Amino acid sequence: MSDTKESHLFQAEIKQLLDLVVHSLYTDKEIFLRELISNASDAMEKLRHIEATEKIVHDPTLPLEIHLTTDEEAGTLTIADHGVGMTREELVSHLGTIAHSGTKAFLQAAKESGGTPASMIGQFGVGFYSAFMVADKVTVLTRSWRADGEELQWTSDGVSGYEIDDIPGQTRGVKLVLHLKEDQREYAKESRIKQLIETYSNFVGFPILLNGTRINEVEALWLKHKNEISVEQYQAFYQFAGKAFDEPAYRLHFSADAPLAINALVFAPTENPERMGFGKVEGGVALYCKKVMIDSEPKGLLPEWLRFMKGVVDSADLPLNISRETMQDSALVRKLNNVISKRIIRMFEKEAEADPEKYRGFYLKFDRFFKEGIATDYANRETLAKLLRFESSLTDPGALCGFTDYVARAKGEQKEIYYLVGASRESLESSPYLEAFKARGLEVIYFMDVVDEYVVDSLREFDGKKLVSIRHAGVEMDDHATEGEALDDAQTESLCGFLKEELGEKVVSVASGKRLVDSPVIALVPADAMSPQMRQMMKAMDENYKDEVKVELEINPRHPLVKKLATAKDANPELAKLVARQLFDNALIAAGLLEDARDTISRMNTLMESALGHPK
Repeated sequence: MSDTKESHLFQAEIKQLLDLVVHSLYTDKEIFLRELISNASDAMEKLRHIEATEKIVHDPTLPLEIHLTTDEEAGTLTIADHGVGMTREELVSHLGTIAHSGTKAFLQAAKESGGTPASMIGQFGVGFYSAFMVADKVTVLTRSWRADGEELQWTSDGVSGYEIDDIPGQTRGVKLVLHLKEDQREYAKESRIKQLIETYSNFVGFPILLNGTRINEVEALWLKHKNEISVEQYQAFYQFAGKAFDEPAYRLHFSADAPLAINALVFAPTENPERMGFGKVEGGVALYCKKVMIDSEPKGLLPEWLRFMKGVVDSADLPLNISRETMQDSALVRKLNNVISKRIIRMFEKEAEADPEKYRGFYLKFDRFFKEGIATDYANRETLAKLLRFESSLTDPGALCGFTDYVARAKGEQKEIYYLVGASRESLESSPYLEAFKARGLEVIYFMDVVDEYVVDSLREFDGKKLVSIRHAGVEMDDHATEGEALDDAQTESLCGFLKEELGEKVVSVASGKRLVDSPVIALVPADAMSPQMRQMMKAMDENYKDEVKVELEINPRHPLVKKLATAKDANPELAKLVARQLFDNALIAAGLLEDARDTISRMNTLMESALGHPK
């Protein structure tokens, strides 16, 4: 060992990662080249940013190119770039330790997926280690862009550790020498490497030269006319630019001159990684100026809820040397945000109208993003609301409609949009709150997602019609013919007085109303009261949370049980009191407001004994 050579052991996580990569991606080994070329491209993009801000960059005349060299006799593949290079510390932190939480996330996701993480490797920044799928030894020769940069060599067999040594004569950037395994020597063939470059790396923004010949003819598809681009080219661009493995569900390709010069090509993916449990995704739309990348994940370019979109936005109006910090406060970027987000929403609206069934499938995977937008994107809230989908009392189970459909079906002078929040369609369909609306043929929207209440609170109205929960008191109903003889006014007033006296402060009022058809009573909550689902969520977050809601009790004067109660309050007052309290608890259960059922159960037992003729 030379005096300058130093040896290091891999972290335990790196060993685990290397073992997983080497042994679990057998059918996808060719992915390694795309990952290493992408790393080389990223290194040169970083250098471009550095050149805009730093006065001294080592050897500034070196061309920003990626060079690949194959050697079939030696069984090696070399990949070199003239990017930022690495210092000794960066060699240790980037190649020998867990430098980013993404690597641990990759390990966890791979474990949960049953050890088949081929479709995830590009999502967690572990691309360098893919070299060990095809190589039993990797040598990294590097020199940093800094004027005082060392000339270093990093070597590892990908098993136990690595060595770092001083090796004079290195140019700025990184040169990877892959000593290929015996059964992977196909990657030392020029034809095979050429095919992989054309398949995976055709859109890299730097020249790629294979054995001295340029392979990729870089095309900025977003600058071409859409009629000149095939579906296959769009798909290939999406998969490369978005580091994606699915096909795009939708795409938006447009150019604009005002208020800014914009060329954009963005895609909506088919799969939602957040729904698959991979955590919050980062923004996938890169910002360019005249084909030069400004930022791969620009903050503020799109609203946060559109972070699932992938692609490129190019604006010639942006200064090339804009920094990430100034970009976030840039009026230009805010204008871009405004234009592009409105275009994307309009695109979804048109696609939903053109193919409702396709949009339904897409929406079921991405609905949380749209709902997040309603709650956070005030500027686009009104148009974004048109993209929401839900079931209702007039749709078949599983079928979805939108607010526009609801308004089109609304009756005559209906000024409200009625909705009900619940855990499932079955529970909502059996709710006493629905009776009066069904009887009158009034459509009620079913909100069954835990976040829907936030959405409704944020939206409040649509097309001038107020969103109204049918659980709440104060909903005006017109008269409706009902069957059966009702208590007269005097009997009704007397019974309501009895119930109010018996229930005391538990109720704000007791009255006859127009809400009920088949149920005897219903508990109406104040307009500012939370739904049962929201109350449960608050309790889950704070075990000491309490929210005592006083309700308005509405009775159905035609219901047999109510009419018998009106008689029993005078003939058998003790039994009537038990029944009154039980009816009230039943109403609370239906409203999701009953906190403690112990008294309810005890009372029910007493009532059953009485019904069976047994003495107390």
